[in-house]
Amino acid sequence: MTSEPGSPTCPTQLTDPTLHFRTPRNPAEERVFAMSFTSTRRGARLARRLAAVRLDDWGIPYGTEAHDAILLIVAELAANAVRHGHVPGRDFHLCLHVAPRLGTARIEVTDTRGERVPPRPGAVNDGRDPYVTLGGWGLLLVGGLAARWDWHFRSDGPGKTVWAEYALRGGR
Repeated sequence: MTSEPGSPTCPTQLTDPTLHFRTPRNPAEERVFAMSFTSTRRGARLARRLAAVRLDDWGIPYGTEAHDAILLIVAELAANAVRHGHVPGRDFHLCLHVAPRLGTARIEVTDTRGERVPPRPGAVNDGRDPYVTLGGWGLLLVGGLAARWDWHFRSDGPGKTVWAEYALRGGR
């Protein structure tokens, strides 16, 4: 083993350790954040916080209407995955996709419980649906903020994916 600085066997340090976490600054570039979280309240909170950081990094800053609306959708869908889609020992998955050219942000939350499904858009009724009465107004809020939303069964395993699309003002 050699201690020569240019040697491939020499230990090296990154000059900028956070470089691999940064997103390219091309504002028209599509961006995707996808991650699995424990199906717990803590997991839902972490999903929301990481989505907030991602959105800010992608040019949708904290405190803007778009940032707050997208985060509320993430929070509600993640909370529903934990509350209604929890299967012990299984995680839920969040995918956040921002497409500035299309002027949309798409939020997808997938859980592994397929026998308990939300109502379809337009069929969410206060006082009649467990997704509304157990925790409050989650899907009514999602329906009010999102340009469109729906759900489908997973094709690659048990469970379902609930998704919502938020229209970014002015195509970003």
